[in-house]
Amino acid sequence: MDKQMNFIDRMGRWLNWQRFFFLLVLLVFLTTILFPFYWMVSSSFKTGSEIAGRTPTYIPSALRLDAYRELFDSEWDHFQNFGANIVNSAKVAIPTALIAVILSTLGAYAIARLKFRGKDLLLNGILLVYLIPGVLLIIPLFAMLAQLARRIGFDVQDNLSVLVLTYLAQTLPVALYMLANYFRTIPAEIEQAGLIDGCSRIGVIWRITLPLAVPALVSVGMYTFMIAWNEFLYALVFLNNRDMFTMPIKINTIFSDPSPRPHVVMAASTVMTIPVIVLFLGMERFLAEGLSAGGVKG
Repeated sequence: MDKQMNFIDRMGRWLNWQRFFFLLVLLVFLTTILFPFYWMVSSSFKTGSEIAGRTPTYIPSALRLDAYRELFDSEWDHFQNFGANIVNSAKVAIPTALIAVILSTLGAYAIARLKFRGKDLLLNGILLVYLIPGVLLIIPLFAMLAQLARRIGFDVQDNLSVLVLTYLAQTLPVALYMLANYFRTIPAEIEQAGLIDGCSRIGVIWRITLPLAVPALVSVGMYTFMIAWNEFLYALVFLNNRDMFTMPIKINTIFSDPSPRPHVVMAASTVMTIPVIVLFLGMERFLAEGLSAGGVKG
């Protein structure tokens, strides 16, 4: 009892109106963020009646795996073969992230370190392209790629490589802008010392600049990966074959099925969300440093 009173006394001395309102706002903020995720995960274990009932069911009556079996068990009714959709999304998201990091690194370094006419205009023009809504670029990109396909001889539809190109068109501008600003925060004297010691420009970039820019590179890689992993509109336009569907398209297909199965939709959404959360938590310290430094114009 005395220990409880001592704890209450300490809390009473520590808590004031300013800290009380801060904790209240923090609680509301965390609830707003975490509750939708909890609802999605818990709904994947619910029955149809628990999800569609008039009274909300916050805790499922049992941890049923029916929805996950429908996604991954080939012997289950209405098998969705969701593993193939995960592979398709990975085939799009991973190359998009890697290519975006490589191209944006070379372009951003040139903008940050090299001197040439129209450099500021080029950087502002790249950022201006990013301000154009992605929906406006679908028709021009599709027409351009269709003409290129006729000349070279490849299929635009149901081609994951083409989808990677469309995602690069969306992600490269902001990746260039982020990395260019980050490279400007790295002292040029360090690179000049490397050049004096006999390193080539490529050697300086590989041995000096890139190790110092790891936080920004991780931030750009995560940014482009998440866009390609979650993108829906371009995949819907460029993919028609069900075997080539990425996860967002497959989830929409399950949702639009004549026999509604919301618990399967929630299970698929949970499977799609978990890798991004794991990557984000694993790279959190790099993301915080990279985004803060890349957002400051040098």
